[in-house]
Amino acid sequence: MSNTTLERYFDAFNRGDTAGMLDCLSDEVAHYVNEGNVRIGREAFAEFCAHMERCYDEKLTELVLFEAEDGTRGAAEFMVNGTYLETDPGLPEARGQTYRLPAGSFFSLTGGRITRVVTYYNLSDWIKQVS
Repeated sequence: MSNTTLERYFDAFNRGDTAGMLDCLSDEVAHYVNEGNVRIGREAFAEFCAHMERCYDEKLTELVLFEAEDGTRGAAEFMVNGTYLETDPGLPEARGQTYRLPAGSFFSLTGGRITRVVTYYNLSDWIKQVS
């Protein structure tokens, strides 16, 4: 069950389809952002996605999904292939730089919906690539 949900979630990400990603989430999803605060709820997730789409153009490749036997936990490992479009406050100036960065996400699922998303990547590696 969860593998299908995670496949839909990542397919929607790569299409830039925020509505498709939101459709995979529970109403009270907890979104743990790398180097950031926890955001609760689909509205906060949608706001985060709008910010990311403004500042970054990203596609994920080399995606490998992992699933716990009971379908309530999952993980993904992938490469982020991106272009830095607009300066994100507190980060280096955007000049259309490209980057390639390994990352991973961890998920909790209930009833076929994602209830928790945690994403990790090496921020200092990203800064080095765009500086």
